[in-house]
Amino acid sequence: MAGIFTGLFSSGGKAMRKHPHLERLLHTATPVKLDHSSKILILSDLHMGNGGRLDDFRPNATLVKTILKSYYLQEEYSLVLNGDIEELYKFPLATIESEWSELYDLFQQFKQNGFFWKTYGNHDAALLNNNSYRLASSLVESVKFLYGKETILLFHGHQASVILWESIPLLSRAIIFFLRYIAKPAGIKNYSVAYNSRRKYALEKSIYDFSNRAKIISIIGHTHRPLFESLSKVDFLNYKIEELCRAYASADTELCREIEEKIDALKAELEECYKKGKKVGLPGGLYNMLPIPSVFNSGCTIGKRGITALEIEGSMIRLVCWYNGKQSESFTSTKDNRPTTLAETGLSRIVLNEDSLDYAFSRINLLARGRTDG
Repeated sequence: MAGIFTGLFSSGGKAMRKHPHLERLLHTATPVKLDHSSKILILSDLHMGNGGRLDDFRPNATLVKTILKSYYLQEEYSLVLNGDIEELYKFPLATIESEWSELYDLFQQFKQNGFFWKTYGNHDAALLNNNSYRLASSLVESVKFLYGKETILLFHGHQASVILWESIPLLSRAIIFFLRYIAKPAGIKNYSVAYNSRRKYALEKSIYDFSNRAKIISIIGHTHRPLFESLSKVDFLNYKIEELCRAYASADTELCREIEEKIDALKAELEECYKKGKKVGLPGGLYNMLPIPSVFNSGCTIGKRGITALEIEGSMIRLVCWYNGKQSESFTSTKDNRPTTLAETGLSRIVLNEDSLDYAFSRINLLARGRTDG
């Protein structure tokens, strides 16, 4: 049964090459102007439930509340929650709002720093016409950051799947019935595009094609897979190994030893990626072409070893990971950044990658010239 729903949640082939829903999002998105003082945190896919053992958000709830209150609010960040914040397929809204009431209040506090917006995904789309919803005044389908003459479009990402998006009104009751009254009591995981690698790539490729044609940056969630500048983790590791190899030739003896150790660690991690990839058809590169930095994904907050998020600060964009100091970070940083600890909380933050928005848009405008959807 879960497999049936998974198939309905995705589409491939020619259907994925057309982007009417994405074009509509670009034209109807809520506009927000950015400047050199802008500081924005982007989180997605909290999947907040009722606080019970089947609530996927519960293991990282304290982490999320702590970093919001003790770091991002204090550092004067604005906040965008990019879809699937509530898990309405499994839990009634009333139980979610009751369990996480303090967190809803915390979300609202970010308005004092500039703005707070929440887009909706496929798991919380039912909130659109709910005027009693606590975050109703901040709920939109997409947000459009205006960075000079350039555009950064934030949307959850499910809109790129034509079958899913057009089927939500018809299937929602059946999906909710299955997940709440069959899958949840039986402890069955909610399988969706987030757990299917082939469908992840198909959906990301569709958004990638659209973003390149429109010459914009798209920031999504939905797949639970963090992306930076359209690159997969395998791409990150390959590029880092290449950089270290180039640096090795001119390094002194001590630095050479450090580089050798780093390359050995990266090779081991890369080998592990390929071992996992054999099971899910992981390709050597994400799109098998010269990468254009047009797609970013904040990942999710229900990871076993921490959470990932995107930060925009002035002209810089960063992919960061927050994790409990007792655990090792889930990702290798391509920038050789060291983790920083948040006061006495025991939580650590590491910048996995960062780059200039100006560089990203220059690359988009140069490399996406003359591109078509194919």
